[in-house]
Amino acid sequence: MNRSGPLRKHLSVVNDEMLNDLGVRLQSDEAGPKPTRSLRSRRSELAPPSVERRTLENLNLQSSDGEPVDFERLLKRHGFDGLHAAPLQIFQVNVGKLCNMTCRHCHVDAGPDRIDAMMRSETVDAVIRAIEASGAEIVDITGGAPELHPRFRDLVDVSVGMGKHVIDRCNLTILLLPKFRHLPDWFAEQRVEVVASLPHHRRLNTDAQRGNGTYDKSIEAIRRLNAAGYGKGDPERVLTLMSNPAGAYIGSCQRTMEREWKVALMRDFDVSFDRLFALNNMPISRFLEWLLQKGNLQGYMQMLLDAFNPAAVEGLMCRNTLSVGWDGRVYDCDFNQMLDIEAGTPRGPLHIKDFDAELYAGRRIQTARHCFGCTAGSGSSCSGATTE
Repeated sequence: MNRSGPLRKHLSVVNDEMLNDLGVRLQSDEAGPKPTRSLRSRRSELAPPSVERRTLENLNLQSSDGEPVDFERLLKRHGFDGLHAAPLQIFQVNVGKLCNMTCRHCHVDAGPDRIDAMMRSETVDAVIRAIEASGAEIVDITGGAPELHPRFRDLVDVSVGMGKHVIDRCNLTILLLPKFRHLPDWFAEQRVEVVASLPHHRRLNTDAQRGNGTYDKSIEAIRRLNAAGYGKGDPERVLTLMSNPAGAYIGSCQRTMEREWKVALMRDFDVSFDRLFALNNMPISRFLEWLLQKGNLQGYMQMLLDAFNPAAVEGLMCRNTLSVGWDGRVYDCDFNQMLDIEAGTPRGPLHIKDFDAELYAGRRIQTARHCFGCTAGSGSSCSGATTE
């Protein structure tokens, strides 16, 4: 294996010593806004993925002619024989659900209490072996706040050493914590692409979803990334902003939004970014809870169904991606991971330690009703709109 340096050995899981080393209490507002708490900490009835799946399955969704419909049936109506995997390009790794924030819309149910869901060191090693064997060009690291994992830098180092393009899914505010203020410069050295969450270019829309103070912290983090060379058009220092609606509606045109955001952020704060991804909110976890609380779930799901775009199917992320959960189980995409819908192979679901690229080639993608979120409007994926 071509590595950029020897692997540093870390603790298997996060512990009090590591948390104390952050320089700020993760549970505090200083570490990051927390407008809510995780479903797990509240012992919500929605916390088990099986309850979320059943909640969606029990909805009475109908096509325009009044016929009951599910995702597979809709695909067939438009001439698709289900979804099948294309050649693997992206190896996505969720290293854990620990986060310095607790956002209202989070489909991961991440938060500062989620030390229960962190990838063990031996699983990280298995992931590294699988990345090398997969042939994927891109390693997409996500969480929670993935930077909080004690093996985060190892995973980046080794992936870069293999010649992979590495993406860090960053919430921006993590870059202001004392232990992580160096990361913009380190990312620049490693040529890591930063895909950063920012719901809107306006303060009100962002703080309403992610908590008071999020917007100002996010702008400061973008400013630090700009100082490290990000957002300036350098293909080796790409800053991508990820937007999602602040309510129960589908996002606007990605290209139009990008132009608007670039003008507004430069005018108001003299900060810049390279590109914008628009992501529809998925009816999962805390956003599902919000929809239920507002009485909007039926209407939102019917809206997604009515906005089904067959042109969005070809670019769905599940077709060229494998998603690895913090516990080493393998999924077709990040959203299936959160609903505990494992990827199928001829040998059944496999753990990442048993990874065999050939077993996943051409597999049939597992679908359910949440998939309407990815095929609505311009399409939606971890790489933004699928039809623009």
